[in-house]
Amino acid sequence: MVTEGHEYRPTEANRKVYTRLYSLYRQLHDGFGVKEWSGGMHNVMKELLDIRDPFVLLDQGCYYLYGTRGTTVWTQEDRFDCYTSDDLATWDGPHEIFHRAPDFWADRSFWAPECHAYEGAYYLLTTFGSGDGRLGVQILRAESPLGPFAPWSKGTLTPPEWQCLDGTPYFDAEGAPHLVFSRSFRQVGEGHMCAVEMTPDLRTTRGEPRVLFSAKDAPWVVPFPFAEDFGIETDVYLSDGPFPHTTRSGQLLLLWSSFGANGYTVGIARSASGDFWGPWEHDAEPLFAGDGGHCMVFRTREGKLLLALHAPNTFGEERPRFLELTETDAGLSLGEPARPAKGGSR
Repeated sequence: MVTEGHEYRPTEANRKVYTRLYSLYRQLHDGFGVKEWSGGMHNVMKELLDIRDPFVLLDQGCYYLYGTRGTTVWTQEDRFDCYTSDDLATWDGPHEIFHRAPDFWADRSFWAPECHAYEGAYYLLTTFGSGDGRLGVQILRAESPLGPFAPWSKGTLTPPEWQCLDGTPYFDAEGAPHLVFSRSFRQVGEGHMCAVEMTPDLRTTRGEPRVLFSAKDAPWVVPFPFAEDFGIETDVYLSDGPFPHTTRSGQLLLLWSSFGANGYTVGIARSASGDFWGPWEHDAEPLFAGDGGHCMVFRTREGKLLLALHAPNTFGEERPRFLELTETDAGLSLGEPARPAKGGSR
């Protein structure tokens, strides 16, 4: 509009936020205030869940959703949250599950929490960072999926001199636990995906970490487009968000994320030998190339296979998404957005 000779134009980013919030407000208004309105409210709460790196645990019939808080992903942080649902559509929370003590070493980069039930307890694999450049994977433990979680591993399970992130567990045929994680492109430009064996109590590691593969070798990956923001003037490659999955036919896959031609992307590596240590081969085409990623795979109460990821990858706009997956002879095939559980509100 024009006022006193000045032309005012809305900031595009602010306009998009307003348009999105107005749409949700209008939906709520009509749903509760217009007699003739018919529809569902399934999308409203999910649209307000500003989290990255979603992880879903199904435990005793309840879905628990963990993730990186979108508003503080790049700033200082002091907690992790969780949401609960019985249908993957309507969510209750946030429930605070961990709060840093004043003497805790990390105060930022509270990323990618994954909750796993193991040996009668619940373990939260997390990424933590500090102002002096430390970045690593540490495990927390609790008696409930809702916490409160407390530090369990003896510091970070990743080497203290390495900058590492996005830890996820893998249990081999003998039940031995391993930690799969990414090493930062700020130290290794090729984008290493690594792993190391853990002790059965998940408190420490055995042996030295080994490289599973490099992001640079995947045919769909392009150089990290924001390298200059980190003061890097050469091409570097991102390895991010690993998640192992063994199909019912016995194929050992590792889903992971990097950047492709259309932004943040999910790809698949597969063990050519069937053994966890590889060799690993990359699928030529990504699984998801719609500017979203950091995925995981889980089954619903009804046994349906779903892919959870955040999309888009734009700061402030990221939201958890659930997509149907099908296991095929070739591996995994991506389907439509997931429908609600029976009896849900979607």
